[in-house]
Amino acid sequence: MGLAHYKSILLYNGSEFAGFQRQLNERTVQGEFEAGLQQLGWDEKGILAAGRTDAGVHARGQVVSFRLDWNHTLEDLVNALNYYLPRDMAVKSVTEVTTDFHPRFDAKSRRYRYHIICQPFRDPLREVFYWRVWPPVQIGKMNTAAKALIGTHDFKAFGSATTDSGVTVREVFSAEWQQVGDEYRFDITANAFLYHMVRRITLALVTVGQGEALETMINDSLQSGELPLTGLAPAAGLVLEEVRYE
Repeated sequence: MGLAHYKSILLYNGSEFAGFQRQLNERTVQGEFEAGLQQLGWDEKGILAAGRTDAGVHARGQVVSFRLDWNHTLEDLVNALNYYLPRDMAVKSVTEVTTDFHPRFDAKSRRYRYHIICQPFRDPLREVFYWRVWPPVQIGKMNTAAKALIGTHDFKAFGSATTDSGVTVREVFSAEWQQVGDEYRFDITANAFLYHMVRRITLALVTVGQGEALETMINDSLQSGELPLTGLAPAAGLVLEEVRYE
């Protein structure tokens, strides 16, 4: 095959990572993935990614791309990468793409899912991947409030731009809660997200669901540019599920 450009879908448990982006003296997703690639002869400056997840955030559909001189099959490349990657990371697939493909700039949408459970006592087996809240939430209130998110808005009340000169306008395509037993799943899809946007939205919606804020708070915050809450929903409940392209 020779030198080619590859797109890979990456899964990881973010619990033990200091985020996606490579950092000095910190364990990161990018750092571990590039270390695996180096075992295969990769010597580029850095991989490209669809987005940079926060410390503790998980992924089931992160997309990265890299150039590699590989003379075996794509299946062999998947197996080789998974052999060298740590146990809390895995490659789901690898495909060859055009030289101009960019996993971030070519993406048309991203979907995140946030998980919460409602119970009054600790659940050590699940809290690695859930935010446990109490008192319980009312899903109807949360979904009513979430409807205000859909469409093109300035989301500066819910996050900050990823660059100093970046804009805070984003388009949300869907935002909905579903209940499965004592688990509640919030799926939100947008063209792109601001820094901390999903976790701040989730905090606001859970506050509404617990009856501590009005259902109009989301719409009011979009209009005013200010959210009358501080803090974020914990990183553990958040998963980057999917990045879509043309």
